[in-house]
Amino acid sequence: MEVFNKIYSHVSSSVSSTVSQLSGVLPGNPVTREFDASCHIASAGPGLLWKIYKGMKRSTKQEASIFVFEKRQLDKWNKADRDIILDTLKRGVTQLTKIRHPQVLTVQHPIEESRESLAFATEPVFASLANVLGHTFNMPQPTNLTDYKLFDIEIKYGLLQLSEGLAFLHNDVKLLHKNICPESIIINQQGAWKIFGFDFCILSTSLGSTSPSYPFEDYSPTLPNVSQPNLGFLAPECVLSRSQGSSSDLFSLGMLIYAVHGKSGDSMHHVKDLQQFKSRANQLKQLPASKLQNIPDGLKEHVKMLLNVS
Repeated sequence: MEVFNKIYSHVSSSVSSTVSQLSGVLPGNPVTREFDASCHIASAGPGLLWKIYKGMKRSTKQEASIFVFEKRQLDKWNKADRDIILDTLKRGVTQLTKIRHPQVLTVQHPIEESRESLAFATEPVFASLANVLGHTFNMPQPTNLTDYKLFDIEIKYGLLQLSEGLAFLHNDVKLLHKNICPESIIINQQGAWKIFGFDFCILSTSLGSTSPSYPFEDYSPTLPNVSQPNLGFLAPECVLSRSQGSSSDLFSLGMLIYAVHGKSGDSMHHVKDLQQFKSRANQLKQLPASKLQNIPDGLKEHVKMLLNVS
């Protein structure tokens, strides 16, 4: 955490001399009425499309983070796909705003939309787990996270927090996250790991004490990748057997554990399309011990069970 604190302090010290970088991307967005923003510090969400800025609430001088999606990022897609991506991002933040739990990212101001952007404010954050693991799309370059390394105790504590957060979502909210991956995990200013990215979450349709029942939605190869769950971390049954449940999120958690302990921060096999997804499922049926060599001994057997195809 010492290295973490030094990096965050460096970012904080530059705020006073930094003119707001949001004037060009947030004209007319209501978030600017209540929050001032300065340094661009991180990125998160599907495809790391959300830029994260350091901010402050004007009325209380309370620190915050401002998440900004610039609609010009959609220019490479057709009109129909642009609408789908926008609706997906808005849905994710709307759902996030409804949930209150120590292991879920805290929203300070709900999502607002202008012609050029979407924006909302949260508790102060450091970066997404994807950023920390070396994925720096939509981040300022050079990044302050160059050569950043997570300590073992940070990983252990972070995974414990994610497990507690998922238990709450599954048991209390009856909600399937369906996109647990480094892009959907936020590390806050104190180093706590928070669940984010509810873009593809599914609420149970069963009521009372009955077992949760989650409506199924097919993965479509014709839709943009950023408008669907990350295939690299998605459980096999979500595509191959058209079924899903809380165990699907646990598979994703197992793949996340692998990614955190790996050198590249990626999932076990490169998965870009459905064909590669099916190939990975077959490979997981006979998972060699060598694939888990980076996992701590006390965790290997648990990860192997989490990554079970069935």
